[in-house]
Amino acid sequence: MLAFTGSVPGSRRALRTDALFAAALAVLSAALAVFVEDGVRPDLLGWALLLCAHVPLAWRRGRPLLALLGVIAFIAPYHAIDYTHMAAVPVGMVALYTVAASGRPRRALITGLLVVGITLTVNASVEPHQVGEVLRISGWIVSVLLLGVYVRIHRQYVTSVLERAERAERTREEEARRRVAEERLRVARDLHDLLAHSITLVGVQTSVAAHVLAADPERLDRAAVAKALDDIADTCRSARGELRATLEVLRAGTAEESRGPLPGLDGLADLAQAARTSGAEVDLAVAEAEAPPAVGAAAYRIVQEALTNAVRHGGTGLTIRVEIRTADAALRVTVTDDGDGRVADDPSHTPGFGLVGMRERARSVGGTLEAGPRDGGGFGVSAVLPLVPVGLGGLG
Repeated sequence: MLAFTGSVPGSRRALRTDALFAAALAVLSAALAVFVEDGVRPDLLGWALLLCAHVPLAWRRGRPLLALLGVIAFIAPYHAIDYTHMAAVPVGMVALYTVAASGRPRRALITGLLVVGITLTVNASVEPHQVGEVLRISGWIVSVLLLGVYVRIHRQYVTSVLERAERAERTREEEARRRVAEERLRVARDLHDLLAHSITLVGVQTSVAAHVLAADPERLDRAAVAKALDDIADTCRSARGELRATLEVLRAGTAEESRGPLPGLDGLADLAQAARTSGAEVDLAVAEAEAPPAVGAAAYRIVQEALTNAVRHGGTGLTIRVEIRTADAALRVTVTDDGDGRVADDPSHTPGFGLVGMRERARSVGGTLEAGPRDGGGFGVSAVLPLVPVGLGGLG
């Protein structure tokens, strides 16, 4: 604990600062010795004892007890010879204050008892008539020790407050970094779901248009081509709108300011219709259920990704069944198809993050998800999402 300044005890700066302070205090003591009549004016020995008593103060923070003993070693004979007593009071009080301010209260108590006890004992045996004066001086000694203890406790309190503030600041920074990481993951999931779904549909619809154009150029079905191109335009408009809403999150100060309403179960019909434009037959069965926004959004994204994977990997003549129902306080999402999965089995096919993203979305609301090939052929996705979600991180 520092006594007066912020210098580290034992450092050169602390030694230099305390040496200058000791010199200034010596000048004050010398002035008191000259102008105050409180005993015999110091002679050569008195001046030597008085000035030498200030030298230990240069090490008062690094070795407070030794500094106090050094001061006592010089001022005890100084007082005993009855030199000007007031001149030696400042150096003694500073040494006592340093001991109290740099150590535990118990040390200050023991030091005060020893100093006061020895002083009273010596004076009572040598000059009994000055016991009253010694008691008065003892009161000042106790006051200085109490001041040192108070300063130490106050500094400890201030230090603890600063430490708590620093910990709170670090906690806020860590929370901010965690929120940024969660928001990045949420945006990455949304972009993956949006782009994968839209690009897959555009690819399939483009293939349909190309097939119509190349099938019989002499008897071109203009209506079929126009419908395929309209489907592509609708898919691009829908994707552009979702992409704009997702990217606005990155421009806002916080995600909550621009996240907007979450997609939910009411958007499943549009997903099914978009999948139908790719040539797949989609059977959608959605039971009436009131799901929390986060749960509805998780179900929407899971169905979106499942439809995208089915259209991409299921092959031709695909039939997809989507079922949403409630049971045991949970929303149960099932997406199955009868595709042959030939694209997924292609060695040149690069695995994506679709299944990982679906599982993460299910876990984010405390649910579970299973996905894999079905025994009778095709692929199946089954998710159980509690209607009272345990976490909402990363959804949107």
